[in-house]
Amino acid sequence: MPASVRSLHADAYTVPTATEDRERPERDGTIRWDSTGILVVTVEAGGATGLGYAYTAPASCRIVQDVLWAVIDGADPFDTERLYWEMAAATRNIGWPGVSAGAIAAVDIALHDLKARLSGMSLTQLVGGAHEGVAAYGSGGFTDYTDDELATQLGSWTSRGFRAVKMKVGSHPDDDLRRVALAREAIGSEVELFVDANGAYERKQALRLAESFTEQGVTWFEEPVSSQDRHGLRLLRDRMPAPIRVAAGEYGYTPADFRDLLADGCVDVLQADATRCGITGFGIAASLATAHGVPLSAHTAPALHASVAAAHRPAINVEYFHDHARIEEQFFDGLPAVRDGRLVPDRSAPGHGLTLRAPDIEAHRVQSFAAQSE
Repeated sequence: MPASVRSLHADAYTVPTATEDRERPERDGTIRWDSTGILVVTVEAGGATGLGYAYTAPASCRIVQDVLWAVIDGADPFDTERLYWEMAAATRNIGWPGVSAGAIAAVDIALHDLKARLSGMSLTQLVGGAHEGVAAYGSGGFTDYTDDELATQLGSWTSRGFRAVKMKVGSHPDDDLRRVALAREAIGSEVELFVDANGAYERKQALRLAESFTEQGVTWFEEPVSSQDRHGLRLLRDRMPAPIRVAAGEYGYTPADFRDLLADGCVDVLQADATRCGITGFGIAASLATAHGVPLSAHTAPALHASVAAAHRPAINVEYFHDHARIEEQFFDGLPAVRDGRLVPDRSAPGHGLTLRAPDIEAHRVQSFAAQSE
């Protein structure tokens, strides 16, 4: 008899933002936040347990409870493709994008991890095994950082061997050129500098700033306008001064989101986030990127994306996001190695290799759900 899913456990956590010495809010070009939500899901079948997680609101835990458990209860964990689409269909009346997508992603990741563990394989090898490791770029540089905080954080990543770093822009456009120049001074001339506006600029404003960003060697402009403004992204991609590449796709929840960005010629680099689209959705994004001749970048969640991005040929880098790297160090054992600026998954470990440090994170738990087959 094939193994079937016998139980599920979902926990939602809220982790305050922090610096090394105190809790504090953070800000990018469009929003301010003082905490990060993470949903952790485990599923059990055949004596093995799969672990998945997604950066999403605590409300996602209720979606697992009210909608998704009924889909996977008693299912064959190897049927990840079928279960992904059945979970998506089950959210029809409440909406797939957003919180529902985070819940689906966490379950989909847990099922893939379970499948790999039952197979005695690493997740990277199970999904595709395209790379031994993938370049990481340090990401943070929030717009409310002081000059010293900005320079120290970006410089810390270069000292670890990262060959690219990314900073937030857009909260104070009149000050962005000065901050970008400061960042360039902090990281030196040999490290790539990326900027991320999170859709804060207007089209012509973004183009004008891009022309000045090139003077500081900026090579990547993420969401210069909202990713919902596909005409604007296409305009900017066509007119962006070389060598700047336009990147977007982090808010791709469904396969259609990636299709539309590529079909409309919006990006030089497509982004995908498995904690929003699942491992199944990430694979679809990778195939679409390959078909359109566009490279793929993994958005945030470095502990997971080390394994997932390494499985796919078009993946060129993983975002080593400050908030998520800090949370994953607190939540998980078995983190992937960072070697010479690259994230390297452990192919000798089954699944993605992560295990939950449950006693260390209990104080952050805000919701919980457990279910078992009858």
